[in-house]
Amino acid sequence: MARSIILLLDSFGIGYAHDAEKFGDSGADTLGHICEWMAANRKSADGSPRYLHLPNLARLGLAGAAELSRGQKLAYPLSSDDSKIDAAYTYAEEISHGKDTLSGHWEITGVPVLFDWGYFPQQLKCFPKELVEKIIKQGNLPGVLGEKHASGTEIIKELGEEHLKTGKPIIYTSADSVLQIAAHEEVFGLERLYELCKICYELVKPYHIARVIARPFVGTRAEDFVRTGNRHDYAVPAPADTLLDKLVAAGGSVYAVGKIADIFAHRGITKHYPASGLDKLFAAALQAVQEAPDNSLVFVNFVDFDSSFGHRRDVEGYGEGLEYFDDRLPELLRLLKQDDLLLVTADHGCDPTWSGSDHTREKIPVLFFGKNIVSKALLPMRTFSDIGQTIAVHLGIERLANGKAAELR
Repeated sequence: MARSIILLLDSFGIGYAHDAEKFGDSGADTLGHICEWMAANRKSADGSPRYLHLPNLARLGLAGAAELSRGQKLAYPLSSDDSKIDAAYTYAEEISHGKDTLSGHWEITGVPVLFDWGYFPQQLKCFPKELVEKIIKQGNLPGVLGEKHASGTEIIKELGEEHLKTGKPIIYTSADSVLQIAAHEEVFGLERLYELCKICYELVKPYHIARVIARPFVGTRAEDFVRTGNRHDYAVPAPADTLLDKLVAAGGSVYAVGKIADIFAHRGITKHYPASGLDKLFAAALQAVQEAPDNSLVFVNFVDFDSSFGHRRDVEGYGEGLEYFDDRLPELLRLLKQDDLLLVTADHGCDPTWSGSDHTREKIPVLFFGKNIVSKALLPMRTFSDIGQTIAVHLGIERLANGKAAELR
């Protein structure tokens, strides 16, 4: 029986979407701009430009998908021969109202977010006074720090030492629909941080906030504070059954790697493989594929492309992360069975050359590979849900409420 594997490179956009202007993202292009930056700033030993090198993703049709999306070829090739393609490829556009993580993942699995999330205003003291008072009271806290929009790495440098002195956790937000809480993993306590996030998850419901995120860190002073891999997302569940729910209801299995379980509020999950960092996530992905039975979905989120590189506007880190992923991809390809369907995709963009630190509204790559898949360019997908519908058909389960399946054979 069939299996499907989704490798989702969080934030890996391939050109701005048709509605990008209303998000302030017209011109954003995560892949294209990384290609250009690497060629301009990275040199080989002889002084010649060292281009972004992604031969395995090129083989899966990445350059072709980017050309379809952008209307022109990438400025520089991803391999010595981008024309050798062994997959079905195209791009997809999002119809959800936002460009956030939950919206992207839910739409891929058949549930577009056609409502507006709540957001906290871009100002100091951005949280409502009554909300902060409830957090302090119900969390039995001496107070809170932050209360503003901020980068997670920067705010612990700014307020981490005060947090250690006062015991006050740091609460902050971003352009996403989110309330984040940073606290020292050892001094404040990891379980105490998780409990506080659970309290806040209930308190932000009236504000239609999508996620509360625990952001633990360690260190002794501003210069050496670093976030740990014990992040935990408390997300609202999807308002309808997703691909994951339908597969499990049909007797199948969902093996979730990284933050996938959190994104889907641990609903429709058979087994969870916690991991952080590209190396550990890839190792967990390999383990999941080896263990997944027939009639199963392995769903992996490679969050570092977004959290470590995109939001931090680290172009070189993003490019080198892609090359690391590409270099290890053959390890996973060797594990595929005759009827397996592999998908490489994303959930939104986060152009590391763009202003600010927010996601960017972009089209995403859709690269289908399998031993029974015909190599060809597919029609563009007008909703991410076309992806989920294609996988539902492959797995032979009930069709999703949204999306049109692509013809892969």
